[in-house]
Amino acid sequence: MVENRNTKPVREGEELNEGNLKKFLLQNNLITDTNSALSVVQFANGFSNLTYLLQIEDSEYVLRRPPFAAPKRGHDMGREYKVIHNLNSVFDKTPKAFAYTEDSAIIGAPFYIMSKVEGEILTAKAAHKRQVSPEEFKTISNTWLDTFVAFHKIDYKAAGLADLGRPEGYVARQVSNWGKQYLAAATDDVPAAEKVMAWMQGNQPQHYDHTLIHNDFKYDNVVFKDDSWKEIAAILDWEMCTLGDPLMDLGTSLGYWTTASDPDIMKQGLQSPTIMEGNPSRTEIVQQYALKSGRNIDNLTFYYAYGLFKIAVIAQQIYYRYKHGHTSDPKFAYLNKAAELCCNTAWQAIQKNQIDNLF
Repeated sequence: MVENRNTKPVREGEELNEGNLKKFLLQNNLITDTNSALSVVQFANGFSNLTYLLQIEDSEYVLRRPPFAAPKRGHDMGREYKVIHNLNSVFDKTPKAFAYTEDSAIIGAPFYIMSKVEGEILTAKAAHKRQVSPEEFKTISNTWLDTFVAFHKIDYKAAGLADLGRPEGYVARQVSNWGKQYLAAATDDVPAAEKVMAWMQGNQPQHYDHTLIHNDFKYDNVVFKDDSWKEIAAILDWEMCTLGDPLMDLGTSLGYWTTASDPDIMKQGLQSPTIMEGNPSRTEIVQQYALKSGRNIDNLTFYYAYGLFKIAVIAQQIYYRYKHGHTSDPKFAYLNKAAELCCNTAWQAIQKNQIDNLF
């Protein structure tokens, strides 16, 4: 089998029942013989759903399942499978979805199988290793943003996804729900978190567009076709895809978009290739998005603060599971500090009413 970058041996306690899995693959016509040798490794990236690479009979598949001891909310494999399956016919940057099952007896949780997309995934580590140039990043950021805008233009009704969410009232529900989830997972006293939650309740937009939104659109969740960086072959990690305000989607992306001018603690806490020379600032991303999409972007501070706070909640929830022994991955050990950093940064943005040069 071919060695794949961004993979590692399966973590202890996160193994798959390979016998049951091969029977499932056979039942879905993905293999011809359950006696075929199966190689399973885990993708190293990501902090939420578990993603495995399956290599069998000269084919490669990707398996996605929820984290161990995770609540179903936010980890609905059937929903994620439906999004990919439906979008594949109308949006060429979607992996092909092959099979899904709710039967937890097979590997211990619902899961689905999709295609492995070949190409380049630009993590912070990969970008530094290949020494991506400023000129390349100009192409990368433009391709990334063009794809983001195109995604927000998808006719979700034509894709059969009109029932994916309730776009009316989306902003208010998100502000309320993320606040509740933060409080449920809180482990440390973070004064900025309470301030941000209260401010968002009173400063949220009342009118907004309704589109399909990805909710985790960043460099390392897309696969570039090759290192010319001119085309994205596929978007990954669809678990939070829904219907709502596309500017909430943009706000989340801005939350991950650390820049060279940000303080070291922020760059270390939210590691991203966007800190490298040639990438636009957060303000420039907003300006380019507005130009390419034709949308006016009011309440920019709200969208950025929301994006940071949502990232804080996700980090805090994972840390909560780590602290209570539900996962052993050492990269989760300091996510409470990342959550606090996001809350503090969001409060700075609110106080200064800007999204760059916050500290």
